[in-house]
Amino acid sequence: MHQPLLHSVTVGEGMEEAMEEIPPSKSFNEQISDYKKMIFNAYNNKPTSHWILLLVSSLAMLIAFPASSLLSRLYFSNGGKSKWIISWVSAAGWPIPLLILLPTYLFTKATPTPLTFNLTLSYISLGFLSAADNLMYAYAYAYLPASTASLLASTVLIFSAIFGFFIVKNQINLSTINSIVVITAAMAIIALDSDSDRFSYVTNTQYALGFMWDVLGSALHGLIFALSELVFIKLLQGRSFHVVLEQQVMVSFFAFVFTTIGVVVNNDFHSMRVESETFIGGVSAYYNVIIWGIITFQLGVLGSTGVLYLSSTVLAGVLNSIRVPLTSFAAVILMNDPMSGLKILSLVVTFWGFVCYIYASYPVTPISTSSTSF
Repeated sequence: MHQPLLHSVTVGEGMEEAMEEIPPSKSFNEQISDYKKMIFNAYNNKPTSHWILLLVSSLAMLIAFPASSLLSRLYFSNGGKSKWIISWVSAAGWPIPLLILLPTYLFTKATPTPLTFNLTLSYISLGFLSAADNLMYAYAYAYLPASTASLLASTVLIFSAIFGFFIVKNQINLSTINSIVVITAAMAIIALDSDSDRFSYVTNTQYALGFMWDVLGSALHGLIFALSELVFIKLLQGRSFHVVLEQQVMVSFFAFVFTTIGVVVNNDFHSMRVESETFIGGVSAYYNVIIWGIITFQLGVLGSTGVLYLSSTVLAGVLNSIRVPLTSFAAVILMNDPMSGLKILSLVVTFWGFVCYIYASYPVTPISTSSTSF
């Protein structure tokens, strides 16, 4: 789109001068050609190993996260009852990123970031919030179909934008506001369609609680994003791959500690033996769900970390927008989740909200005057 001229012109000679100032528009084929050149130049500017790691990270997001969501729902649908156990599963894989972090110290010049009092306190606080967040999502998957829970969890985008604006002064523009409105409308559609996807053994009160905890968990997740970004700005003063992994390891570790305390107090480790004996599919199926839930969740987090570091938040947003329908369709195919016309409409509207948010990641007229990119 051409920018409007900032001065007036007269007819005739002045008009000819104005026409000369307006650059000729490019044809569609020329635009495609420019786009191909941009991709080719971007590819040549990075080594092959960069693109391989980016591909692996992207696949981890698109496969591991949906698998983790489905396994959480499978745990409850096959006889599991403990919300604390599923919350614990989300944090128990904290040593996995540690196994990737340690070699970076051995084979690169990276050194561990000194643990100051404020940095340690921030890790403990974020770990506590993450433990609470995992528990909220566990309640959501206990009462909601995986496809519905995944759609509701997409509201994290809304809260990330809002908390990012107030806490770290990230930009909010009209496209961001549009995405917030659109995704909120999609959640309203799901609420209106609650009778079509509520399991027969789930009461109306339990369904409402699952809906509420899912949205509250997304709000807390958005707050965690903003606070994590604030830690990078105020305490870490920079972002490198090993620093990102350090934060992930430490926050996951403290989330694991807090969740383990909850499991122990609730005596749920003892209950695991009873659950496994009555689990549909038997004891081996029970522990397969637990173990693979631990692995897939951490692989998904590692994948998102890799995408953010190797590429940008824009690509992460694109992959997140793809992940939501992938999870929903996988839940319908593999777990016979109900999929009504209104839920399909909600899915389409949610996807459009993601597109608006991705577009908002590009520089357009901002509402805030200052911003900090993560």
